[in-house]
Amino acid sequence: MNTDTVINVERLNVRYDDFHAVKDLTFDVRRGELYALLGTNGAGKTSTLEVIEGHRTSSSGKVSILGEDPRNRKAVRPRMGIMLQDSGFAADLSAMETVTLIGGLTGRNDHPSRVLDVVGLTTKADTRVSALSGGEKRRLDFATAIYGSPELIFLDEPTTGLDVASRDDLWDVVDRLREDGATIVLTTHYLEEAQQRADRIGLMHEGTFRMQGTVSELTQTLPGTITFHLPENAPQLPLESSHTGNGTLLIETHGLQQDLHTLLSWAQETGTELRDLDAGPTRLDDVFRSITRH
Repeated sequence: MNTDTVINVERLNVRYDDFHAVKDLTFDVRRGELYALLGTNGAGKTSTLEVIEGHRTSSSGKVSILGEDPRNRKAVRPRMGIMLQDSGFAADLSAMETVTLIGGLTGRNDHPSRVLDVVGLTTKADTRVSALSGGEKRRLDFATAIYGSPELIFLDEPTTGLDVASRDDLWDVVDRLREDGATIVLTTHYLEEAQQRADRIGLMHEGTFRMQGTVSELTQTLPGTITFHLPENAPQLPLESSHTGNGTLLIETHGLQQDLHTLLSWAQETGTELRDLDAGPTRLDDVFRSITRH
């Protein structure tokens, strides 16, 4: 593993009795990137992350993080932060006590008051966990993950339960951490977050990768689309199209810019109005749907 590789997974397998949850999975995460691990329900994401984070032993294969075996907690725990979907904090501890406790266990150095300020919980420092709202608990989860500004951070569904403003605040913090060199591994059901922010994405289905690459590489596997309505008795279109219902015409294309230019030029030359015209490349959610269909 070279120095630019923070996580290296080679032929990882995870079995639960007769169930093969993860099958010969191989990938790496590079220093400083935001890598999104996405997949369908039951795809094996959680099992994969549990092995990488050192919480589970694999059935076979090789995994290293930061050049170490993830089960070597003394070596890796001070260098990585983990935001779980539900950290299960003690209900009778305050937010400040929780950050102090969890932060101290990581072996990283920081000031709990600074971390609470970063996640917008300063006014809740003395509030018990049991009295925090769902969104405030998620911010507390985030606070414990970024305590000490670790070089590798796992974010498991980080924005679930957060309002729009809180989501924006969380991503602002992540951006600052990345500017300082942190590597981020993200899992999320909000595909637009991955599309907007991930450097690379691994799409899992039934225990293995079906696709892996940049957003551009993944979305180019499917055609872009142009949709519109035509008036009655319109001239013959210059491109092949299909009907999608309610009179909408659809053109699917791997050459979106050229075909859109052809269509608009035709409309100009023939004096044809293209009503409700919409055009755009394939989105990540379309790619995600395609792996479940196949």
